[in-house]
Amino acid sequence: MKENVNNGNLITPMLFPYQPDEFWQSLRQIIREEVVKAEKERPAPATFETPGMTYKPLYKISEVCELFHITKPTIYSWVEHGKLKPFKIRSRVFFLWQDIQQLLRPEQQ
Repeated sequence: MKENVNNGNLITPMLFPYQPDEFWQSLRQIIREEVVKAEKERPAPATFETPGMTYKPLYKISEVCELFHITKPTIYSWVEHGKLKPFKIRSRVFFLWQDIQQLLRPEQQ
């Protein structure tokens, strides 16, 4: 591709009908609009409530991960170190709300 010289600066020719400054400015504007639109459409944070109950007594691994913003290997590590006690019901693993509360408020221990 051949480069043009304009006032001593090398300019790469663009193949669309905009000046480079106009193009980048319009691209920035489009990105800003999309970010604002995505923030408005963002779903509400997950709530772990069960209708008719004041609290949910059992939490799945995925719910605990989302609650603490951690990964499953971290949960497995907590189980190994005794921070969380898993309860197996059939083939699924759950954690008690009381145990989760103790992790959320360590000063009460």
